[in-house]
Amino acid sequence: MKLASLSSLGAALLLWLSGCASLPEGIEPVADFDLDAYLGKWYELARLDHRFERDLQEVTAEYRLNQDGTIKVINRGYSTTSGEWKEIEGRASPARGADEGFLKVSFFGPFYGGYCVFELDPGGQYAFVAGSNRSYLWFLARTPNVDQRVWDRFEARAGALGFDTDKLIRVEHGK
Repeated sequence: MKLASLSSLGAALLLWLSGCASLPEGIEPVADFDLDAYLGKWYELARLDHRFERDLQEVTAEYRLNQDGTIKVINRGYSTTSGEWKEIEGRASPARGADEGFLKVSFFGPFYGGYCVFELDPGGQYAFVAGSNRSYLWFLARTPNVDQRVWDRFEARAGALGFDTDKLIRVEHGK
């Protein structure tokens, strides 16, 4: 991967993360959050558009526990414009308590953004995630495909919480 691609991705993430690690008003993280169960690979199935993921498909996020107790975050996606894979590494930690689905995530030094898991499948197969405001929304799953009922639930729940679901981007996988 070219350094320029990572620099562009990094600069955009820096702008996003310069906000505080906060929760969007009226959105609460899941309780009884099991961080160990959340670790591993997730497929991004849908998102709202933002510059640092623009034109990316086959996006995945991987979460691994670091020795110091923080979480290594590896985001990866295929750029349909450059024809190259882009990857960036960051770190996360619980924002308030380890038993709550609210993390603070940083890809650059002291700048953190909020990461709120507001719905998590009891079996750990899908997660609905918001950023620090309603401009950031992700639908993650352990597999690149989910049942239509889960899609319908995601769109209904996100819409009820004030996200603009008409602007959702469905992420393609399997190339």
